[in-house]
Amino acid sequence: MIDKRVSTLADMVADCPDLRDGAIVLIGGFGDAGVPEKLIETICELGLRNLTVVSNNAGSGDYGLASLLKAGCVGKMVCSFPRSAGSIIFEELYAAGKIELEIVPQGTLAERIRAGGAGIPAFYTATGFGTPLAQGKETREFDGRHYVMERAIRADVALIHARTADRWGNLTYPKTARNFNPIMAMAAATTLAEVRRFVDNVAPEEVVTPGIFVTRMVEIGER
Repeated sequence: MIDKRVSTLADMVADCPDLRDGAIVLIGGFGDAGVPEKLIETICELGLRNLTVVSNNAGSGDYGLASLLKAGCVGKMVCSFPRSAGSIIFEELYAAGKIELEIVPQGTLAERIRAGGAGIPAFYTATGFGTPLAQGKETREFDGRHYVMERAIRADVALIHARTADRWGNLTYPKTARNFNPIMAMAAATTLAEVRRFVDNVAPEEVVTPGIFVTRMVEIGER
């Protein structure tokens, strides 16, 4: 019988071969909405190093993603908004040359992740053509307009936050937490989900992320 639920956050990360130094990690969230804060705290405790983290921004304050940066776990950030309100920790690390940065336009970032989950290796977009963001990338002209080729993003691990889940791993999301979380769940070898509440079953028409994309889940309660 399939049951992807585990009892504790420690169980979520135990014996997970994809959680290792140098891993590529997708972290869901948009601002503070839908950020898997409890999972991030657990990852901090592992003491991993040189992670490449892909997220919408570079965290704020000293919690969530910012706590992972502060712990020295991240060697590179791939994001759209490295400088947002309260992103002090990232700015300090970057100014000191202790972290790399790859800036990706937000729509392009979402599509690179979605393509990774869909098995599409690359795609063309007009966004970024003629700017420093296109340097070193293949460009082509279609119907008189220039496009930049962007590679899909596949990760070792995705950390996501969901509202409800059944034992099979079918997920729903609370309001704006349905941002990067669903596409990230599809684009990683291992997807770990912190869930506000387990339910007996998620109605098929309400499923946002099918359980086939989810590896393990833990219930964290309502925020």
